[in-house]
Amino acid sequence: MRARRDMRHFSPGATVDAAVLQRILSAAHAAPSVGLMQPWRFIRVSDAALREQIQALVEAERHLTAQALGERDAEFLRLKVEGVRDCAELWVASLMDQRDAHIFGRRTLPEMDLASLACAIQNMWLAARAEGLGMGWVSLFDPHTLAALLNIPVGGKPVAILCLGPVPEFYPAPMLQLEQWRMPQPLNEMLFENSWGCHKPG
Repeated sequence: MRARRDMRHFSPGATVDAAVLQRILSAAHAAPSVGLMQPWRFIRVSDAALREQIQALVEAERHLTAQALGERDAEFLRLKVEGVRDCAELWVASLMDQRDAHIFGRRTLPEMDLASLACAIQNMWLAARAEGLGMGWVSLFDPHTLAALLNIPVGGKPVAILCLGPVPEFYPAPMLQLEQWRMPQPLNEMLFENSWGCHKPG
């Protein structure tokens, strides 16, 4: 778990063995889900032209994000934020349609379907790392445009573009930390007891 990284640099021209890919996807499918609804749907992008269209979506959102960041825009644009063109395998993780029919565990927290999908993606990420492969989660895209591009039915929602494949090397620390974009905070600052903001003595 400590060795898992959000990878953006991949080995161009590399491939992923079919049996290895199946193990990674099986790990994703073994994730827990609220009410056993299994809301995840994974779409493999094998068409080169479609991959380029997805790359264009990501690039468009990258520039819109830079504008929204204001004074950090140039700093953000220098960051490498994805590996869509170079990764061996490109997948899109989406929430399924007709999720409103699933009430168990979601009556007051409907977003638990998203939490369930996130568990599946984390399983996939850890399984990939155990197989010696890198994976990167790309969230820079307009979900409505990507849904239309992939023919995702109304009610479904793409959540992650997943770049998967061999990498030249794994980062020794999170890339955003290495680039000094943001420093991770210590665990003890996020632990409270009995009430928000109340830290356990000692």
